Amino acid sequence: MISAREPGLSMEAWRISFLPSPETFHVQNAPLRPLLVKELWEILSGRALWTMLLLMCPLIGYSFFQAVSLYGEASAAGLQSPVLASSLSPLDGVLVPTLGASYVAVTLLFPFVAIRVLGLEKESGALLLLVQMPYRSSTLIAAKLAAVLAAWVLSSIPAFSALAIWRLFGGHLSAPETLNLLFGHLLYGSLVGAIALFAASVSESAATAAIITLAFTIGSWVLDFTVAGHPGLLEWVASLSLTQVLRTFEQGLLSAGLVVGIGTAVCGFAALATVWLPPGVHVRNKLVRSIVCVLVAAIVLGLATQIRGSIDVTEDQRNSFPAADQRTLASLAEPLVVTVHLAPEDPRYADLQRNVLAKLGRVLPNMSVGLAGRRQSPATNAGDDRYGEVEYTYGGRSDISRSTSPREILPLLYGLAGVSRPAPAPGGDYPGYPLVAGGEVALLWFFGGLPLCIALAWWRSRRLPINHHKLTKEA
Repeated sequence: MISAREPGLSMEAWRISFLPSPETFHVQNAPLRPLLVKELWEILSGRALWTMLLLMCPLIGYSFFQAVSLYGEASAAGLQSPVLASSLSPLDGVLVPTLGASYVAVTLLFPFVAIRVLGLEKESGALLLLVQMPYRSSTLIAAKLAAVLAAWVLSSIPAFSALAIWRLFGGHLSAPETLNLLFGHLLYGSLVGAIALFAASVSESAATAAIITLAFTIGSWVLDFTVAGHPGLLEWVASLSLTQVLRTFEQGLLSAGLVVGIGTAVCGFAALATVWLPPGVHVRNKLVRSIVCVLVAAIVLGLATQIRGSIDVTEDQRNSFPAADQRTLASLAEPLVVTVHLAPEDPRYADLQRNVLAKLGRVLPNMSVGLAGRRQSPATNAGDDRYGEVEYTYGGRSDISRSTSPREILPLLYGLAGVSRPAPAPGGDYPGYPLVAGGEVALLWFFGGLPLCIALAWWRSRRLPINHHKLTKEA
């Protein structure tokens, strides 16, 4: 019976003694349970996870309080007007702001938790014993990545409690919207964890690994502020920002291409960590294998960008046209060519992209968009008569419009296709979910009750004994 804090036994000695000896394993059928238990215990026995949980309580609690307060102020006016009420969505008003605090914590704090599963073993020398056991390097990294995902689930307890409190207040939660948003945050946490494992595998210390990981996460913010919205190569570079991962999910879209791309990135960083994990392998061999991994990941990512399938999971179907228009547009087989005479930074182009082009791209089988004003700007084209025009070409016929509203664009497209506009379906209007609630009670939980529960769980985890002999026997 070995306790996590047994007197006279250092952490390094405990970590080494916890590892079953190679003789206890069958070389070809080494069981995974002891390995997974070890990795999970490494996460639970450290201070990083519990410290992150304690810091997340006030961060998420205050964000939730602010979101509920602002949503309540808007709801007070919405209760007097059905039009205002229809614009009140818990996804935009409560879920996205609250989980936005979780995104900040995962970006800045979670790397230190994920690095622990590998960084401390490298510093203490326990990794030299671990790689001698009959596990492949890929199995070791997979087990560590599973422990990182378990740590993300535990770190999401404050966010889950915020959703529970919102339901206790009487707030509405749409299951598809909520699950899609949580799934997006899970993918983001997995990506940050995979990057942290890669950084720990190529670094000799946990501090260096943390710097490398933060270079990826914080560097994404720099990309958003500096090169986002610029055409050409800079536009492609901005698309690599990690912040782009959550944006689609926050809009209520489940994109197949994005999911495949994130999964590829996670597997790519995990593969790189597998390559750099074993000590004693020549650096040149590791570099060659790394280049192969990067090339394979780049090819798959390129293919993922061609996947256009996505599902609008929002309750108000904000990312789609009305159902009758969706069916009519899906029946148009001819290619649609859209030529936009606007600069990328023009607000009208953003409105056109959000209200018309993005929705058309999701339903039309053959559609291409050309930006004729890519090298233009609103200031330098003030005297250009064509600036601001959007030309639609379908079946050899074309028409021009300056509108960014689907109410004017859809009749134009139906006219080009020679089909009649479908009659709108009765009902189906989004009612909105106004709710006036005070968040003061939630502050008591996030600043008092939940931190106390976490502190008690932390104290219990440090006193929980581990049956080393039982695990060794099972192995």
